[in-house]
Amino acid sequence: MTNPLLNFDSLPKFASIKAEHVIPALEEVLQKCRSQIVELSNIDNPDWHNFAAIMEDIDEKINRVWSPIGHLNGVKDNSQLRSAYQQGIALLTEYHSEVGQNAALYQQYKKLKNHPDFNSYSTAKRKIIDNTLLDFRLSGAELEENDKVRFTELNLQLASLSNQFERNLLDSTQAWSLLITDSQQLKGMPASSLAMAQELAKENNQVGWLLTLQIPSYLAVMQHVENAELREQVYKAYVMRASELSNNGKFDNASLIDDILAYRLEQANLLGYSDYADLSLQKKMAKSSADVINFLNDLVSYAKPMAQQEVTELQKFSKEHYQINELKSWDLSFYSERLREQQYAFSDEQVKAYFPAPKVFSGLFEIVNRLFGISVTPTQEIETWHDDVTCYNVVNADNELIGQLFADIYVRKHKRGGAWMDVCLNRRRTEDTLQLPVAYLVCNFAPPVGDTPALLTHNEVETLFHEFGHTLHHLLTRVDEMSVAGINGVVWDAVELPSQFLENWCWQEQSLQLIASHYQSSESIPADLLAKMHAAKNFQSGMQTLRQVEFSLFDMLIHSEYLAKDKKTMVQSVLDQVRNQVSVITTPKYNRFQNSFGHIFSGGYAAGYYSYKWAEVLSADAFGRFEEEGIFNRQTGQDFMQAILQRGGEDDANQLFIDFRGREPEIEPLLRQTGILQ
Repeated sequence: MTNPLLNFDSLPKFASIKAEHVIPALEEVLQKCRSQIVELSNIDNPDWHNFAAIMEDIDEKINRVWSPIGHLNGVKDNSQLRSAYQQGIALLTEYHSEVGQNAALYQQYKKLKNHPDFNSYSTAKRKIIDNTLLDFRLSGAELEENDKVRFTELNLQLASLSNQFERNLLDSTQAWSLLITDSQQLKGMPASSLAMAQELAKENNQVGWLLTLQIPSYLAVMQHVENAELREQVYKAYVMRASELSNNGKFDNASLIDDILAYRLEQANLLGYSDYADLSLQKKMAKSSADVINFLNDLVSYAKPMAQQEVTELQKFSKEHYQINELKSWDLSFYSERLREQQYAFSDEQVKAYFPAPKVFSGLFEIVNRLFGISVTPTQEIETWHDDVTCYNVVNADNELIGQLFADIYVRKHKRGGAWMDVCLNRRRTEDTLQLPVAYLVCNFAPPVGDTPALLTHNEVETLFHEFGHTLHHLLTRVDEMSVAGINGVVWDAVELPSQFLENWCWQEQSLQLIASHYQSSESIPADLLAKMHAAKNFQSGMQTLRQVEFSLFDMLIHSEYLAKDKKTMVQSVLDQVRNQVSVITTPKYNRFQNSFGHIFSGGYAAGYYSYKWAEVLSADAFGRFEEEGIFNRQTGQDFMQAILQRGGEDDANQLFIDFRGREPEIEPLLRQTGILQ
């Protein structure tokens, strides 16, 4: 029987893929790739066609096998797949270390760089060659043999540790639940959240309301439940996940963090860098950790006075109206929501009624059609991994299919939390064919309950638009070389530009009319509610800015100052230091935020979490042109598509921004957009 993972002629056959297919498919494709690499290493006169294009083929074959495995691991976790994924990570890490340190291959790319035809190559091809040469250097290709061996060992260890970190977080999150049998304990919780909790209890053969640490359940408690003791109980469980304080330490990530940081530092030192941050920034827009820290400290200087005012206002409100003398961490969301309701006379629950998921999707597709001339329509012909998943075709203004996407937006058991976009297939042109890009779009919204459609908070609408911005970046590319097509090859601190840029259309009156209508009456969102939402847009934006800066500073400092000899105390002391500088609320001692900070310990954001704020500067400034010329100005939309979305990673990110905006980026538009500057 043919292994479904080795079928390269169509989209992955998700329903057919089993855990037992993973290792045989991966071993087979890696063996073939290794054989090809031996042949390519011995070519006398390498050029693009007889060498680099074949290396692209090799990478594509591996992606074809691994992409569906990695994806299913995130959305359909089970013990067999988990084990196969772990083994696969080890095989891939070993392979990539081996290739990255292959001296013969490195020499071949150097010959390409010095080839007489190099300057006549396309921008994309030249960028791939330059990127690959840097990758070789950062993979240890120039190290002495014994250091290469150690570098590979560290790669394997880091891959295993990062995977275990993610597993521990998922297991710790799923291990906790709380059955409530007295509805009075949940007083204040919105009807839709109560229905979701009741449905979950039924699914688990229980009677009552089942609370979990999944975000929809957690936020419903923290923002709305009047019972402070219950809020405290849920808060503690959430912030102690994957630590020594939960599950008897069974899923504690603390030692993994220490080892990850120590191994990253050792790798950086082997390559001649003083710290891991310096190594990480070799492939980013920012030039040094000092530049990043200065940028973040500037944001603190702008945002902290505003945040302090916001906290003072919240303390005064909670004391005056609820006789609360001291706000605790589990009180912040609850009383912030009450203050917002009082100031602006609306609630998240009231707003949710106007954002049924089907309407939001259809409106989103209409917005991108007006901006970029593309159409997004569902197709029933494509096999998916779950009944909730929808596949969409994306066509351009000439009605040509340019890509596809899988949307998996509802929370469920055995699915990783959070929201993300990932690559299924890359755009790539060969002599014979044009392979179109395909994306995964994943969120974790509360699902429909009974006859009521899924209703999204406005924050969830922003999340959807954010991830769809990444999706467009991948699908609208016109670059024909895989390694710099779509999101590939885009420097980390620019990759968030399209995602944060698209969020702006969640707030404009013209676009809100497209994405919002009452799920029962189909009435448009009322003008007075819209006005209140706009008035509340920057509610506590000082505190929100500081929260992101806190995470970003912690990430950059831990990777630029980490000392292995102090590892038992270093992580917590750096986090405490950052909180003392940045935070306007005292965090409980038992809070183990770092143990669930998957972005930097199991994702790709190590020494790069600042990129969210960095890209916000770019996105706010880019959107400024739409504010000047019209938010649905087709020419402005075409210019953004042609300068940013279509060009992927083929050119310098700063230059692409200048091509669109006509100048270097400025920070003032972001400060004005968030209300920090008037």
